[in-house]
This record gives sequence, structure tokens and C-alpha cells, in this order.
Amino acid sequence: MPDLDNQYRSAPRPGGGMYTLEVTGKGVAEVEAAHAAIPPGTPINIAFLGNEDHGRRVNAAQVIRACGFEPVPIISSRRLRSENDRDDFLGALIAEAAPTQIILVGGDPAAPAGPYEDSLALLKSGLLERHGIRRAGIVAYPEGHPKVDTDTLWRCLKWKVGYIQDAGCSVEITTQYGFDADAVVRWIERLRDEDIDVPVRVGVPGPANAGKLLRYARQFGAVPPAAIAERYGLPLDDPDRVVGPGRYWDQLAEGTEGGRLGTVLHHLYPFGGILEGARWMNSRLGDRNSAPSALGVGR
Repeated sequence: MPDLDNQYRSAPRPGGGMYTLEVTGKGVAEVEAAHAAIPPGTPINIAFLGNEDHGRRVNAAQVIRACGFEPVPIISSRRLRSENDRDDFLGALIAEAAPTQIILVGGDPAAPAGPYEDSLALLKSGLLERHGIRRAGIVAYPEGHPKVDTDTLWRCLKWKVGYIQDAGCSVEITTQYGFDADAVVRWIERLRDEDIDVPVRVGVPGPANAGKLLRYARQFGAVPPAAIAERYGLPLDDPDRVVGPGRYWDQLAEGTEGGRLGTVLHHLYPFGGILEGARWMNSRLGDRNSAPSALGVGR
């Protein structure tokens, strides 16, 4: 296995905002511990977990802001209990951490806790207008969703992009992480064919042991067939081996070479830890031979 730590230490740090990453409320201490390795101004998404309350989410946003990064709260529509719950949460976030962007998701619960069945319903409720939000993100699933068919995914995505833009807001799409770079490239090609020309952040799993990556894949419904696992470099017979997304990254860079698919950026899922993931991303983005002109430059 390559010496990833030596690779990290030798890599230059890129400027702020070259990628985004994600943290839970209870895991925000990792952001503080990895502060020196994360580029200043990096947007950090705050997960909306069912076992965390709004106070913990607001605290995470405060910590991220205090560390010099940009808090990006994820709003789970199906976990909001009421309109007041929605407004109290957004109001506290704005008052305490002044986020400039939010990300809207449906959420995992089988039944909604309140009036919002999905992020379409939350958008229709006037969330953006009521709270003066000018930048909104949505999520996408290039390798499919375990509970939603492909036609529905595309229909909802196009509706949300159009609604957000009609509300005078900018919109950005962040994809779920996966293993099949070819599927991601095909999905972005279709996105552009549908005349959706907004920035896309491709989800990239940070270095982690193979067993953990496979567990997350099962959780998100993206269990890779053996051929994809082999292409990604996942050793199915060695779950403790640490695997980086180097092959996946290189295939994405090749598929988006020359900015032919518009603005394609990166979102880090730090399954092996924020410090390790940030170091890996810095090493890739700091290496001119890793084709940052392919991943991250608009057409």
C-alpha cells in the first residue's frame, strides 16, 4: 500500500473553496482538529441526522464559522416537525452563523414528521423567500436511488432547479458518492443535454478502509457489483485495507477533460476522517498533473 501520509505532507495546500466536505454535529470537533489542513473558506455541509437536535446543528455551524470556513446546513424536509420548527431552525442558523447557502434533501424517515413530504414541498412552502436565501443546493444520485425510480429522480431534479432559479437564487447540485465514474460522467452528460448548466459537485469518498466503504455503500443503496469494486480498487477479501479514490478520481478527470461538461467540482465524504480526507484532496488538487482543469473549470 502506498505511504499516503508522506504523500499528504509533501502536497501544497490549495486556495479556499476548491472543494466542499461534510460533517455531523457531533463530529464537528474533527473540523477544529483538522483546521490547519482545510483550505480557508472551505464550505462544510452539516448533516441533518435523526439522532441530533437543532441545537447541535446550530453549534456545528457556529464552530465552522469560527474556524474560518463556510457552514452549509443540510435541511431534511421529512424531519421538520412544523412550519414553526422550520422557521425557528433557519432563524437560529442565520442569527448565530450567517450561512450563505443551504442544501435541501428529502430525508430518510419512511413517514414525514411534519407537513413536508419532500424537498419539493419544502420549496413550495416559501422557505427561500421567507428567509432571504439566495443560494440553494440540491442532491442527485447518478448511480440511482434505492427507493426512487430514475424517471422520478430526473423529473424532480429539473423541477427543483427551475423553481430555485425562478426564485432568483443560484443553485448547485451535489451528488451522492459512488464507485462508478463512468456512470457519473454519463449522468452529467445527460444533465447538460437537458440544458441544466448549473455547477455539479461530484461526491468523492475520502480514504477509508474497504469494509467501511462497503457498509456506507449498502446504507445508501449503492452496493457496487464485483466489476465496479475491482475497477475502484475495493478489495472485497480485505476489509481492513485503506483505499483511496485515486482510480475513481482519474476516471472522472478523463471523462470531464477540458471542461467539456461545464463546471464540475468536488465534494468530500470523509469516511476515513476529515484530516485524512482533506489531506488527500489537497494532494490531488495541488498536483497539476491531476487535471484540475478537467475537474473544476466551467465551459
